Amino acid sequence: MAVNGAMASASSPMRGPLRCFPRPAVVNEAGATPFLESGPVELDRAPPGGSGLQFARCFSKLCSLRPSDSDSLKTELNLLFDQLISENYYSYASDRDVQPEEVCALLVQASRLVQFTQDHLVVKFCQLIHHLLNRLQVIVDEQSLNCLVSYVTQALAVCSCWTRTDILQALAALLYGNGPKCQKYLPDLLGGGGILLRYSDLNQPDLELWRAAVHCMGNLCLGAPGQSHLEEPYRSVCFQTFMQMLQYPRPANVDEAIFCTLLQDALKGMQHFLNSEKGKLAVGEQLGTLLAVFKKHMFFGLPGMNVEMPGVLYPTPLPQYDGRTPAKTEVQRNPPVQNRPPGNKKRKSRGRGKKVGSEGRRDEDGEEGQEVESDTGAEPSRVRMAEAPGRWIHDSRGTSHLFSQASREGAVAFYSSWKKSSSDSEISDPEGGMQSKLRLYQARVRQGALHCFLSVIRCVEKRALYGYWSSFVPDAPGVGGPPPLTLLTIALKDPSPKVRAGSLQVLSALLEGSRQFLSAAEDTGAPRQAFTPFSVTLAASLRELHRCLLLALLAESSPQTLTQVIKCLAHLVSNVPYSRLRPGLLASLWRQIRPYIRHRDVNVRVSCLTLLGAVVSAQAPLPEVQLLLQQPAGSGGITGTLGGTSSGGATPQEQQQSWRRGPAKDYPPPPAPAEADTTPGAQCWLLQLCVSLVVQPREDPYSDSDAASAPSGTMEPPPVRLEALQVLAHLVRGYFALVQSHLLELGEVCTQCLQEADPSIQLHGAKLLEELGSGVIQQHREESAVAPASRVPVSQVVQFWSEVLSGPLSGALQSEHHPTLQTSSCDALSAILPQAFSQLPDRTQVLCLTVLLGLTYSENSLVKAAAVRALGVYVLFPSLREDVMFVADAANAVLTALGDHSPNVRAKAAWSLGNLTDTLIVNMASVGRDFQEEFSDMLLLQMLCSATRASSDKDRVKSNAVRALGNLLRFLRAAHLSRPGFEGPVEDAVQALIETVRSDCTMKVRWNACYALGNAFRNPALPLGTANWTPDAFSALCHAVTACRNFKVRIKSAAALSVPGGRGCYGDTAQFAHVWQALTQALEHSGEAGDFLEYRYCAGLRWQLCFSMLHLLGLAQPRDLPALAAPLAGEAGPTLHGYLVRYHLDGSDRGEGDGPAGAAQPQERLRELEEVLKQLQLLPGGDSNTEQAKAQVLAFLNDVLRSCSELQDPSS
Repeated sequence: MAVNGAMASASSPMRGPLRCFPRPAVVNEAGATPFLESGPVELDRAPPGGSGLQFARCFSKLCSLRPSDSDSLKTELNLLFDQLISENYYSYASDRDVQPEEVCALLVQASRLVQFTQDHLVVKFCQLIHHLLNRLQVIVDEQSLNCLVSYVTQALAVCSCWTRTDILQALAALLYGNGPKCQKYLPDLLGGGGILLRYSDLNQPDLELWRAAVHCMGNLCLGAPGQSHLEEPYRSVCFQTFMQMLQYPRPANVDEAIFCTLLQDALKGMQHFLNSEKGKLAVGEQLGTLLAVFKKHMFFGLPGMNVEMPGVLYPTPLPQYDGRTPAKTEVQRNPPVQNRPPGNKKRKSRGRGKKVGSEGRRDEDGEEGQEVESDTGAEPSRVRMAEAPGRWIHDSRGTSHLFSQASREGAVAFYSSWKKSSSDSEISDPEGGMQSKLRLYQARVRQGALHCFLSVIRCVEKRALYGYWSSFVPDAPGVGGPPPLTLLTIALKDPSPKVRAGSLQVLSALLEGSRQFLSAAEDTGAPRQAFTPFSVTLAASLRELHRCLLLALLAESSPQTLTQVIKCLAHLVSNVPYSRLRPGLLASLWRQIRPYIRHRDVNVRVSCLTLLGAVVSAQAPLPEVQLLLQQPAGSGGITGTLGGTSSGGATPQEQQQSWRRGPAKDYPPPPAPAEADTTPGAQCWLLQLCVSLVVQPREDPYSDSDAASAPSGTMEPPPVRLEALQVLAHLVRGYFALVQSHLLELGEVCTQCLQEADPSIQLHGAKLLEELGSGVIQQHREESAVAPASRVPVSQVVQFWSEVLSGPLSGALQSEHHPTLQTSSCDALSAILPQAFSQLPDRTQVLCLTVLLGLTYSENSLVKAAAVRALGVYVLFPSLREDVMFVADAANAVLTALGDHSPNVRAKAAWSLGNLTDTLIVNMASVGRDFQEEFSDMLLLQMLCSATRASSDKDRVKSNAVRALGNLLRFLRAAHLSRPGFEGPVEDAVQALIETVRSDCTMKVRWNACYALGNAFRNPALPLGTANWTPDAFSALCHAVTACRNFKVRIKSAAALSVPGGRGCYGDTAQFAHVWQALTQALEHSGEAGDFLEYRYCAGLRWQLCFSMLHLLGLAQPRDLPALAAPLAGEAGPTLHGYLVRYHLDGSDRGEGDGPAGAAQPQERLRELEEVLKQLQLLPGGDSNTEQAKAQVLAFLNDVLRSCSELQDPSS
């Protein structure tokens, strides 16, 4: 049987970045000319362009041949195929690239020349297909695919048995990336008795054939993520084939390495299948079976692990489902690592690997001639650690203390043992080489299982996976036995750095977006003896996650895997509810991560800053983080400047590699803890660190590559500087009180960033500037809890913005070539404190307004949206809102943007229009009629029409458009309404509000529409009560108050119904009765909420309904009394009575009304009730029905008043 050596070393077609591969050893047919003859060998010494030219010559010669049975044609084809296969296309740069269409044409032409009776040429042609498509990364076009797939399927049917493996390998290369184009071949390939089904049967004796068939299936499943092109029953056929192979035990007569390659292909195929099943994977036993299979192979071949997994994992694992077999008992009796002398560890690691490189890192498992791991190789001592579960570093004091100094030293000692290497002679023997290769294959199986698990996470809803949380995440440290087999077991014990990194990627994917699930964790309360709540169990799991990840942090030597550890910690920190957990978790993490900020690898430094950013942004502000930020800069082993780390702050890896560096510099000792300043204005070491990383040149390079390429005095790499700027932004956003004393220094940082040539640095500098401005604004808000004496002085804010605006910010605002920078600069300009803006020089103020008005006409939609939003902020400034000219200019710019084609621009314009109309209402109260008369009537009419049109736009636009309509309808004077040009637009505007209230829009839109109608009702010039739209307006509000599922909308509609100040505004008796009936019905059923979350608004709804009912009672006329008395005297009377009593006695203010009654105290409410009683008693009499209704209403209110008095004074 012909065996392709190239295929023996590659389990699948290589796709991805182009790489240089070793020359394949192609087996030649007997008696033929050797493949690597003098001609092809000379090509390696050919000048640039030889590879492409050689391909062109062979292609040209191949096209000149004609099909025949002559021996000369066979010899010619044999030589041409030899030359094409032996060519190393990427050994040097070629002037003439080999185009994909040329490769396809060559293969199609060759298929016409090679006849099925020529088995050796068929095999060589199939090897050529595999070689060219893989080496040149070519995906065959559809026309060539049809020709070649037809050829290979016919070859499988008629050629000899020994050719089938090579033919299937060629078929796999053809199918790669072409699954959607192979629909017509699916019946022959995957149908009943199909080719791939026959050769992938479990009873197939030829393992290479079996493997090639599964490989073809996997490539058939490959498609665009989330777009499955396989329909039933072919999807099920592929899935069942992969599952059967993964669940198939290794036969006794099958070599372990060969069985590993079978598993690799099955896992790769399953990964392709899962990637195309996004959102379609059935949740249930199928998911549990998948996870069980993947978990089994995640530990496949891991030294010291005899894994026996159940066939199915269940969402709520029970003890009987954990069929894991622990490691050998004799190794469990080993003492803990903290008490083991270093010499024993050295002897343990003897004979496990070979030392390469200057830092003692090894190629993975000592493999030679195979694909080498891109990062560090296997660490033999880590293998030995896996064989001895007793060496796990457990905290004897429980999970409340994450990491003691002794455990840190133990982990460092572990690290030193891993770096020990054996003599080269022990690994050079053939047996050691085979074992090394087997370990590599086993590691690839584990890596493939982790990749499949990652695909499952992406194609299944996260909430379905949380039931399996305990199967993959430890819930407590193992006490008295081996630790549970989880993802952390792999991260800590697997000898392959790629597998460790894969487990951390899976854990990061599980943690990402898990905030809602993890929010149930809590362990701040007293422990319960009777049972352990789920919240406590989940909290213990989170503590164990922190502990194990910190162990992995200290133990890891591979920079790539170390980066994944830190990224995983960042995902964990971003989702854990630290406010519900006992303090200490972040402090332990803080201490361990600080030395890594000065790590030699730039990716590690970047990930450390990402983690610190997650810490300072997690539920900020946290008291624990605030104390950590106030620690002295010298504590924890970091100086806060670019001087480097002190000896006490080096990472465990750096302590072992200290011989590579020169003598350490003398740094001043860190201050004692008693010297730490804990005042709000204390020096923040993280602030110092990030500023130094951004603006100060580094003194010494951190890595060998840096030393070779970067002279002393250069800046940090851009990724480090960008991440430091993001950490600064998080720090300013969450802990502004700690950085406010450095406001001017941070302004200089922003200015320096804006002056740089790198657009990314400029962009992040502008974002930091925006955060600084927002922090100042938050401090100076009226509702701010910060004492006035602790706020940043306005004079300092003025100085800050004067320096910034006189610097490069104006240039950034006008940098048309960088629209993203312009956008961020506009956002920063909108973050100026209003009190400070009025004190800026007039020239600076005019510059800001002129630039913003000009940018609203930018061709870039992002810039235009940001400029329009900034204008919406500026129109609220007290110093600008009374300027009629500026308000008019801003209105014109906003109206223009409101008609833009971009939804984002229209949304920002609608928000600004709402703010602008808010300004009109404020000016109407503060300035009076002068402002109304000076404001252009034509512009007002344009605003009204534009807002009406915008109310039919998307919800993002509509929510603010209806808010603007309410303000405009309130701003109109009687002089406006008397003009014919306003009559139609006013009616259209009101009808737009009515339709919005009645619609099924989002809660925010309907809430704003109800608010807008109530706002319009406050205008006494509107003909409310007599206009044609009056019944529709009240009907829409009544429907909202009784039928809307959202209680906040009900509250706002009830508040709008209580706005009209006169009885005539409510229309006739029937209309008044309809409003009253709606309010009483809403109050009676106020406890019936369709959503449990709405119950928190029940009290506020009842408060507002009672207020509105009393408002209507105070306006009632004799003709209205029968309608008022009906619900009070009916079945709803007791319920209404109870709610009214609570309303008058409740001391909390839950009202939504804007009138004076919204702030009334219980005594004032009772006085208002007495006033309503007096008004009703003074109503003139009428017929008998009216008198009877009056008596019923009075009796009801007197009963309410009596009940209130009795409850206030129980002794009476």
